[in-house]
Amino acid sequence: MAYKSLNSITKSDIEALGISGDVSEKLLRDLEDIIHGSSTPPETWIQISRRILHPNLPFSFHQMMYYGCYKDFGPDPPAWIPDPKVASLTNVGKLLEKRGKEFLGGNYKNPVSSFSSFQEFSVSNPEVYWKTVLDELNILFSVPPKCILEKDTSGDNPGGKWLPGAYLNPARNCLTNGFKRRLDDIVIRWRDEGSDDLPVNTMTLLELRSQVWLAAHALSALGLEEESAIAVDMPMNVESVIIYLAIVLAGHVVVSIADSFSPREISTRLKISKAKAIFTQDVIIRGDKSIPLYRRVVDAEAPLAIVVPARGSSCRMKLREKDLSWNNFLGNARNLRGVEYVAAEKPAGAYTNILFSSGTTGEPKAIPWTNISPLKSAADAWCHLDVQRGDVVAWPTNLGWMMGPWLVYASLINGACMGLYNGSPLGPTFAKFVQDAEVSVLGVIPSIVRTWQNSNSTSGYDWSRIRCFGSTGEASNIDEYLWLMGRAHYKPVIEYCGGTEIGGSFISGSLLQPQSLAAFSTAAMGCKLFILDEDSNPIPPYAAGVGELALCPHMFGASSTLLNGNHFKVYFQGMPTFQGQILRRHGDLFERTSKGYYRAHGRADDTMNLGGIKVGSIEIERVCNSVDDSVLETAAIGVPPPSGGPEQLVIAVVFKSPEFSNPDLNLLKKSFNSEIQKKLNPLFKVSSVVTLPSLPRTATNKVMRRVLRQQLTQTGLNSKL
Repeated sequence: MAYKSLNSITKSDIEALGISGDVSEKLLRDLEDIIHGSSTPPETWIQISRRILHPNLPFSFHQMMYYGCYKDFGPDPPAWIPDPKVASLTNVGKLLEKRGKEFLGGNYKNPVSSFSSFQEFSVSNPEVYWKTVLDELNILFSVPPKCILEKDTSGDNPGGKWLPGAYLNPARNCLTNGFKRRLDDIVIRWRDEGSDDLPVNTMTLLELRSQVWLAAHALSALGLEEESAIAVDMPMNVESVIIYLAIVLAGHVVVSIADSFSPREISTRLKISKAKAIFTQDVIIRGDKSIPLYRRVVDAEAPLAIVVPARGSSCRMKLREKDLSWNNFLGNARNLRGVEYVAAEKPAGAYTNILFSSGTTGEPKAIPWTNISPLKSAADAWCHLDVQRGDVVAWPTNLGWMMGPWLVYASLINGACMGLYNGSPLGPTFAKFVQDAEVSVLGVIPSIVRTWQNSNSTSGYDWSRIRCFGSTGEASNIDEYLWLMGRAHYKPVIEYCGGTEIGGSFISGSLLQPQSLAAFSTAAMGCKLFILDEDSNPIPPYAAGVGELALCPHMFGASSTLLNGNHFKVYFQGMPTFQGQILRRHGDLFERTSKGYYRAHGRADDTMNLGGIKVGSIEIERVCNSVDDSVLETAAIGVPPPSGGPEQLVIAVVFKSPEFSNPDLNLLKKSFNSEIQKKLNPLFKVSSVVTLPSLPRTATNKVMRRVLRQQLTQTGLNSKL
């Protein structure tokens, strides 16, 4: 749609959007005042967003203002600009006001102007930067580290050894009353779906600590071996957070399993991790539906299960002979209620969590988080999302994905409160929870935002407490995120991209930098990015270009091992070097723009991102190849839509015989969806099916999915290519 420049907009243009004459006249007068008093488009936009726009005006008017303001601006117009006074009150702003000259010398000016220099300092001076941040986070070590980073000289571990000699327990750091935090501070606010008209539930630090201690004592009563792998397959609720922290506090290793997985997927993860027990829930209640979860765990032939009731105090079904109800489990430690559980302090490199990220081999990569990974999560939240004591942080997620553990550590280690809604985040009841819980940092994924906008589910709710949004999981869309910012009176969206194997982000945004929609403004603190050209050479620093992203090997919190794979082969083998250091593979295609922003362009390999979940093409193809006898082979491709946003799953099909040249593709799509959702994940959805005479292959017979992706992107989702 072509938009007029601001000074060409008339009263009738505004009225055409459904705004009354009197209101249109006032809006136009206010707009003219702003235009006459502003000198640049960004300055004009900031004044418009603060003085004119509000959630009750039609979004089409918001678009008219935004696109009209930036009509001749060029690429990457800023949708949000930091106020210097507010920036100086952020975590990083306060640190730089105090020590900026010490870090940067005479180059230091102020927090906003010097943020990019500070990011570069964090890469070139990891000893100073990370010691400073760990002190700011008040991290407790039972044995302090000998140094911050011990670089590897053998070549076996290019990432080096972080915090050598240190002993700590990240759960203990979540439960301490440091940060000038009091025991009566509220650390969790939550609500169950169906109780939306009741007050928000709260839990203090004292109450959380007491319940985690009790659960840890009960775990010890089970008699499991030290550092046992213990799975959690539950919704993200108060009980699962207590369980998660108790497992870590006791020195065991959490095995993260998403509550949407099929029995086969649960079984795969239990076997890879060699889990000795599993915490689960009897059912998942969503509206009027009761979804069996314990039954899936039983069908997965899980080991000892401890079953938490979704509602009330007793489970809804009979348990296996050796399984325990939550009440009986806690009863094993009833005499220790209120007694402190002494945290199991482990080396910095000890495992604390096993998470899974699908690769291209069909088997999920088992990625261990060490005791350092939680510190990376907390540090990212401290720096990039400015999480502080007094904040309420909500992020619809699950402990089966990295953002679940991330939320636990990002909020609690920073002295903030966690906001948990035990229900669907898609409708107005979640929007009401955000209002009632006074959420100040709200995390999203783009598909949720799209649903909110299409259903208008945030209408009528006050989101003015929000200071910033965080966005992760998949590529975002400019108009959808303009709409999102408008729900909270144009608070910024901080894009946050990383990976399970990173423990957080490698690229993000900052409240000390202007933010452009659907773009990243900076490499994460402590991270250096490289965009590779077609010959796998890094393009010059700060130059515009598109290519596969590579990372500096020395990243605090990043993985160094895989349970079921060769870590060096997966992340380093075959990668180019820079200044004598082999670069770390990531696999996403990224663009650096002419104005210094970054934009994601999906996967460079054959792993795709569906609704924030990474999945290998081969996993999907194995299911699709067996759906119909007429199918010879398939290729699963993630294709970004022309208007931007998350990838859509397209299945390219080759039939066994030419007689199937005109098949019923809608019926085939339904069959694919049915099997994929049953065998892999109910959240996956095939958007389109296309037919091919044959799949493009390399000389070694490997399917060239990247070629298919390019063809589908260029030609659109036609039924034939």
